[in-house]
Amino acid sequence: MINNIENLKTFELKESNFIKPLKVEFDLNGVPKTWEAVRSHDSVSILLFHKEKNAFLFVKQFRIPVYLNDKNITYTYELCAGLVDKDVSLEQIAIEEIDEECGYNVELENLQKITSFYTNVGISGSKQHLYFAIIDENQKVHQGGGINDEQIELEFMNIDFCEEFIFDETKAKTPGLMFAVFWFLRNRKDLGL
Repeated sequence: MINNIENLKTFELKESNFIKPLKVEFDLNGVPKTWEAVRSHDSVSILLFHKEKNAFLFVKQFRIPVYLNDKNITYTYELCAGLVDKDVSLEQIAIEEIDEECGYNVELENLQKITSFYTNVGISGSKQHLYFAIIDENQKVHQGGGINDEQIELEFMNIDFCEEFIFDETKAKTPGLMFAVFWFLRNRKDLGL
């Protein structure tokens, strides 16, 4: 839980590890246009359903861009996710993120692709690849929480309360999480759950 945020400063970004700010000039139907954009990595995200708990497993973490827009929001609810920043399959990245962030060992054959979509279309247009996996306590290998200093908290959300949660505007969450939960509700019977 975030209890204290201190020494907050903002600076102009001159060099970057993960994003590349750009000014783009182009003609669209003969009309000159200018746009500010950011090149960023694509990502994977995974909706995890814990069968024994009848609950989704979400991650909670502090996101400075959200906090800069609303100082009352000290964490967001998200799907387990990660950047596509290495030369391995999307599925392998998803499996690694489930392990790192949530502490569960999911086999590749138990990972189901839901769809892909574009995020932040006005600024980066990066692509997110959405997956689904069922987990249980037999797959738990460690506490999770991310690597290095990610400070990720795990949050189980009983599916009986998920629709209420989706529309609760006091809980900051991503559109990908909301879409994934609706996908699950629509496909629950086909999933045998």
